[in-house]
Amino acid sequence: MAEDRAQPSCCAPGRGSIAPATGALPAYSATRRSVAAGDVSGMIALPGGEFLMGAEDGSGYSDDGEGPVRPVRLRPFLIDACAVTNNEFEVFTEATGYRTEAERLEWSYVFAGFLPAALRRSAPRPERTPWWCGVAGAIWRHPEGPGSELDGRGDHPVVHVSWNDARAYCDWIGKRLPTEAEWEYAARGGLVQARYPWGDELDPGGEYLCNIWRGSFPGKNTAADGYRGTAPVNAFPPNGFGLYNTCGNVWEWCADRWGTHHEAGTPVDPAGPRTGPNRVIRGGSHMCHDSYCFRYRVAARSSNSPDSSAGHTGFRCALTPGT
Repeated sequence: MAEDRAQPSCCAPGRGSIAPATGALPAYSATRRSVAAGDVSGMIALPGGEFLMGAEDGSGYSDDGEGPVRPVRLRPFLIDACAVTNNEFEVFTEATGYRTEAERLEWSYVFAGFLPAALRRSAPRPERTPWWCGVAGAIWRHPEGPGSELDGRGDHPVVHVSWNDARAYCDWIGKRLPTEAEWEYAARGGLVQARYPWGDELDPGGEYLCNIWRGSFPGKNTAADGYRGTAPVNAFPPNGFGLYNTCGNVWEWCADRWGTHHEAGTPVDPAGPRTGPNRVIRGGSHMCHDSYCFRYRVAARSSNSPDSSAGHTGFRCALTPGT
């Protein structure tokens, strides 16, 4: 087995890295919009069963706990074919009045290269990941901060949403976040231990199949795949199960708490550790590059605090049949 890499990360730091929270967030409740009547449009029904989770081919990061490769068994479930879009999230906020944590705490992380020069110079930056700026007024409606709009991005994944925001949306619509095991099973699209949802080669035959950083990180993104930032949620061909963009575009929140030790044997529907401060994110984003953060593989994993948000993190929903 090849030697694992060191562990750099392009992932946004946690919310406490540059500024404390401004106070306790108010409690949130809203009338649930149930899908119990059978409205599962846009979802893929998957049979579950046993699959091999994780990787240990030397392309990952030992501290991330990708390995060992291990059998996992899942019961049938449904999962969104695409990440939740700006248009879909807008329906939720207009129906409930919900305000995201970025809105209530009044800032979120934006990639410095997307900001005008004056804001880029004045915004605070985390020491370890200085390409991120903590931008006042950066929210899902204004993803690059004040003055930016969603024009033409209604079908792009909603970003600047925390794990708590994602869960609130899921609660309202009558769904839930996928477990990490469900997410990886679905992302693999039926392939066994392939590196990507389509196989082991990143750009087979020179065809771009995902939205990642093309060029040298963090200085220049050539956008050779067509996108500097987020792409539409159905950009690029789907995997064998019909899921789009499980590799690159935006990180996606999972239900599980973060941990690097895995159950022995063949666990059924593993749900991660019972305690822990952070939550799992999967899939990588448009800011991932193999020279620095090779986490746009289906086995790659990372985490963040549940109140954190950034311009490259979104989510998709799952559902247990009959609920």
